Parts: sequence; C-alpha cells; structure tokens
Amino acid sequence: MTIDGTATIVAGVVITLLATVALAFFWDRRAVAGRILLAVLAILPLAATSALQANRLTATYESWSALFGGSAQAASLTSSLPPASRPRPGGGRLLTVTVPGEASGLSLTMGVYLPATYDTPAGADQRFPVIEALHGYPGSPSTWIRRLNVVRVLDEEIAAQRMAPTVVLFPYQTPRRLLDTECTNLTGGPQSETFVTADVAAYAAEHLRVRTDRESWGLIGYSAGGYCAMNLALRHPERYAAAASLSGDAKPGITIGDKSENTTNNIGWRLQNLPPPRIALYVSWAADDSQSRTGSSLVARLARPPIALTTAELARGGHSHALWRRMEAPAFDWLSAHLARPRTA
Repeated sequence: MTIDGTATIVAGVVITLLATVALAFFWDRRAVAGRILLAVLAILPLAATSALQANRLTATYESWSALFGGSAQAASLTSSLPPASRPRPGGGRLLTVTVPGEASGLSLTMGVYLPATYDTPAGADQRFPVIEALHGYPGSPSTWIRRLNVVRVLDEEIAAQRMAPTVVLFPYQTPRRLLDTECTNLTGGPQSETFVTADVAAYAAEHLRVRTDRESWGLIGYSAGGYCAMNLALRHPERYAAAASLSGDAKPGITIGDKSENTTNNIGWRLQNLPPPRIALYVSWAADDSQSRTGSSLVARLARPPIALTTAELARGGHSHALWRRMEAPAFDWLSAHLARPRTA
C-alpha cells in the first residue's frame, strides 16, 4: 500500500480542515491549556499532510512498512508501477532484484527494465546494452517509475526505433533513505560508488543477458543522480562510454569525509586538473534553475576532447519532475546512439 496515495492525501486535507474549524469554534471556550491542545491538534494533521505530499514528490518511502521499517531494501519497485505503466502487450517488463554487494558490502534492491525483445525467441540469443539510471536525493528508484513514467518512455522510444532495445537498471544510491551518498564512497560509511559501479555490473553480467564491454554501458541521472552519472563516468571510463545528466551539479552536495568533494569527486576540479577521458557527456538543465544551471554550464565550459559533449538548455522548468519528464526521452535516445547495439551471443 503506497504511503502517499490520493485517498491518503485527501483524507489528510479533510482532517486538517476539520481541525481548523474546531480550532476556530472552540478557541474562545477554552482556557490556555485547552487552546494549546487545540493548536497542536490543528498543526499535527497539517504537518503530516505536508510530509505526505513531499513524499509524493520525491518517492522517498513507497509504503507504510518502508516508512516504519526504514530499510531501502524492502521496497518493491514493481509494486510502484502506476496502472497505466504496467506491462502492456509488446512492452518491456520491470523486475525487482536484490544485488548482493560483495565488493561494497551493501545488499540493496534494484529495478531492472527488460525490453520487449528480451523475452522473444530472437532476443534469447542476444546480449543487450545497459544503462544505469540513478535517482536524486531525497528519492528512490521508484521516482523513475512513479513520477517520470520511465517504463512507458522506454517502451515508446524503443518501439519507435529512436532507441535500441536496452536493459535499464535502477539501483539505489544509498542504503538509508535519508542518507545522501551522491554515489560516492563515504569515509567510514556506505561504499555506494563501489556498489553502483562494481557490484551492479557483476550482478548484471551473471544474471542478465547483457553486454559487458564498456562501449555498451552508460549512465543517466536526474538532480543528484545527474551529478552521479557525470562523476562516475569520469572516474570510471573503463566501465562507461557515455553519461547523461538531467539538472546535475558539478560537485556533490555533501561532505564525503576525505575532502574529495573539493578534488577528485568535484567534476569542475577534475576537468581542470586531470586528463579528460574518452567518454561522451550529455548535459541538460533549465535556464531558470540557478543551481543546476551554474553547475551544468561549468561542466559544459570545462569539458574538452576527447570528451564528446552535447548540451541542452530548456528555457523553463526549474528543478522539477515536470522538467525531467521532458528531458528523459531525448537523453535516453542520445545515450542509445552513443552505446553499442544488441549483439548476438
């Protein structure tokens, strides 16, 4: 059961309105202690409803059990599919798997999109390219499913042959929903970079029919995930050939613990001080989103060959799911054009 369903939000609004009416009606009939209690009873449902709406925007917690259990590993991405995005005839399908992180020490769930071709007789002998799709903070892989309608987008782009049949992976970038890792290895904390770049790849190679050469692997992310995509591609050009950023910054918004947020995990510093790798970058942002505009345009100014750079600036959209829904299809198409095609085993 989703924590932020429409019925839950409506119920919260109704309770808030009733509490407000009660506050106004009984205010003059109560002593100070009674007024304090009335104010508390009015504030609590307002705060709870606001929190539910915030969760609706970020998809941080997918269910009540996830909220009270607190584990990112318990959520089912398949259950997060809205009715309109459930598998259709000729469409791809979404799985939820658990990746045992032998290298990182993390064991986290991951969404897996398999294109329609994957389950056909023709696809049985093929190995597919891979894109890792990284979420923002706060958020979870379910944001791609519930807010960005990524299954429908992938189905449509592949069906229209703007994108090759591709396996898309949706890993968590954090083991705790309210711990932001920015896909880095935190000093004394989760080794998220190792999980995303090594453990996810090892799982895919063992359990999925995917290509393992670096020309077949790419990254995409929105917001903090956009920073992740660019940073990981620059740090691991032996693993990834291309990366697409939707409103990503040029630096992490956290303290990593080894000061690398100012050096090797800072994209601006890396592009200025280290030899650029042979990768392709797609950097997109909205002109009215000052933070990502500053960071993304800095990456665009500093990137130099052999980096192959493509940029896209939208006039409006802010830092929002509505913007990323407009950006994602062109970004996936661009990624597919810069990755290898499916190959017969």
